[in-house]
Amino acid sequence: MDISDLILDVQDLHVHFPVFGGIIPRKKASVHAVDGVSFTLKKGETIGLVGESGCGKTTVGRAIVNILRAMNYRVDVSGRAFYHHESGIVDLLALRRKGMRSYRSDLQMVFQDPYSSLNPRMTVGQIIEEPLTIHTKFVQAERQERVRWLLAKVGLSSEHAGRYPHEFSGGQRQRVGIARALATNPKIIVADEPVSALDVSIQAQVINLMQDLQEELGLSYIFIAHDLSVVRHISDRIFVMYLGEIVESGPSEEIYRHPLHPYSKLLLSALPRPNPTVRRERGSGLRGDLPSPLNKPSGCAFRTRCPIASPSCAEQTPPLEFRDGRFVACPYSE
Repeated sequence: MDISDLILDVQDLHVHFPVFGGIIPRKKASVHAVDGVSFTLKKGETIGLVGESGCGKTTVGRAIVNILRAMNYRVDVSGRAFYHHESGIVDLLALRRKGMRSYRSDLQMVFQDPYSSLNPRMTVGQIIEEPLTIHTKFVQAERQERVRWLLAKVGLSSEHAGRYPHEFSGGQRQRVGIARALATNPKIIVADEPVSALDVSIQAQVINLMQDLQEELGLSYIFIAHDLSVVRHISDRIFVMYLGEIVESGPSEEIYRHPLHPYSKLLLSALPRPNPTVRRERGSGLRGDLPSPLNKPSGCAFRTRCPIASPSCAEQTPPLEFRDGRFVACPYSE
C-alpha cells in the first residue's frame, strides 16, 4: 500500500474502563472494551466495523475521534492512531483537548440515534451552524449560506433551517446529523450505526446519500454496524469484531460471500433470508450470550460459543493470519 494513500493508521488500540467498588471506592477490575485493534483507512475508502452489541466497535470509533476521555476521565486508552494530515503525521491518541482542537474539524461523527443526538432546544439551522461558529472564522452571512448549501446536499430545503428536530422524521433527522458532520469539510467521518434506528426503506436512502457525498467530496468513512448486509453495501473492507478483538478482515464481498471465521459465519447465518424456498439449517445462529468483557474466556474469546472449538483453543489467543485473501484469527477455519 502506498503511504500517500493512507489517511488513518490505527495500531494496537486498547481501551480499558476501570470498575470501582467498596465503601471506599477502589479499582477492583477493568472492562477490556477494546483489546489490540489495528487497521488502516485510505483516502476515499469506507471500512466497516461489524459485530454484536457490546463487542467494542462504538468504543473504537469514539477513541479515534478522541472523545472518550471527555466522557470518562478514568478511561485508559493506549496504542496509536496516526492521522495523515497535510502538515504531517500526528498521533490523535496522544493529544489532549487543546491539542485535538486543531484536528477536530477533520474528524466528525454521525451518531446512532437521530432522536437524541440533536439538541431539541435548537433549530436545525443552529445545530448545523454550531460547528462553523466553533471551528471557522466565517461571518454570520457566510455561515448561514453554508447551512443552506449543506441542507440542499442532504436532500432538505433551506426552509427547514428554522424548524426544530421534533418536527422531522427519523430519516430527516439523520440527514441533519450528516449535514452537521459535513459542516467543517471533514476528511474522515465515523458513522456509528447511522441507520439502525431507521426503517429499511429509509436506511437505503441514507446509505445512498452517504455514498453520493463520499464520491462528490472525497470523504473517508468508518462505518459501524451490527448488520453485515448493510456494511457490505457501503464498505470496501470489513473488520469483524468480537469482544474487543478483530477476528476477520478483508474485502467486503469476500467476507460476505465466503466468511472463514466461525463467528463471521454465524453472524451471517443470523441475517433474515428473503427467499422462502431456502431453509435455514437447524442449530444455525449464535449460541448463548456474549461473555462479559470483565471476565473474558482464556485463549480464543469465541470458544465458549464456537461450534468447532477444541481444548487447545483455551490455551492461547489465535493471531490474525493471512489466508485466502483476508486475515482470520482461527487455525481451524476452512
